[in-house]
Amino acid sequence: MEMMKNKENKELFHVVHKVPSGDGPYVRAKHAQLVEKEPEAAIVWFWKAINGGDRVDSALKDMCVVMKQLHRTEEAIEAINSFRSLCSQQAQESLDNVLLDLLKKCGKVDEQIALLKQKLRQIYQGQVFNGKPTKTARSHGKKFQVSVGQETARVLGNLGWAYMQNGNFMAAEVVYKKAQMIDADSNKACNLAHCLIKQARYDEGRDILENVWRGNYAGSDDPKTRNRVEELVLELDSRPFLQNVPGLNLDDDFVNGLEQLINEWTPSRSRRLPIFEEISTFKDQLAC
Repeated sequence: MEMMKNKENKELFHVVHKVPSGDGPYVRAKHAQLVEKEPEAAIVWFWKAINGGDRVDSALKDMCVVMKQLHRTEEAIEAINSFRSLCSQQAQESLDNVLLDLLKKCGKVDEQIALLKQKLRQIYQGQVFNGKPTKTARSHGKKFQVSVGQETARVLGNLGWAYMQNGNFMAAEVVYKKAQMIDADSNKACNLAHCLIKQARYDEGRDILENVWRGNYAGSDDPKTRNRVEELVLELDSRPFLQNVPGLNLDDDFVNGLEQLINEWTPSRSRRLPIFEEISTFKDQLAC
């Protein structure tokens, strides 16, 4: 009877603290992380789990999350790049997401752009979601379905943001327009307006902001969105001079591949999207 009670208490402990059962290095790492609140000790046990082949997929991802919390971001990036080959194919997508988060924290924009382009190529080649049209995602404890189209728009949005960090507003504009064709929302709309304002295309930027203000995009009623619109309108009204706008800096293969990818998620009537005609013309001008 006493043994049964102790077993029940152990099971309850694992449920309450969200710690897996067992006695291997991965379990000890999670215990140190979540119960003892000793992240440094958790990292030691995570390393042992990886080296010992104990739940390597979870061990590598969880270790890098803990490293980020301890501001050991560069070390976490190196760990993913060095040991992701030990992980299953199913774990690669979540590792990419962790890696992107780490690259953002380090300000490694060029690496972000390269990884996001790679993810877009994988989407086009049907390598995401294990070949399925949707996947189950989780946010704030709730599960929901994400389609390949929505994932494409999310990756494009992240790519547009990375281009903005590099000050390449024309490239960001192209990418945000593509993302909006698939899954439009107020956040991407505001970022697109910002790109247009930075290129002194004030009327186009103002039109987009007015549409956000009128509630024509998902998320338009969010207070943060309203504040962002007001900030951009102030920037718009200040009308800064156009200085040193960088070129598109988009390689031809990527532009062509992006067009093919987006055609999968847009109506068939637009087989050659007008924005790519604009890109081709402008790139020719830049080359002169």
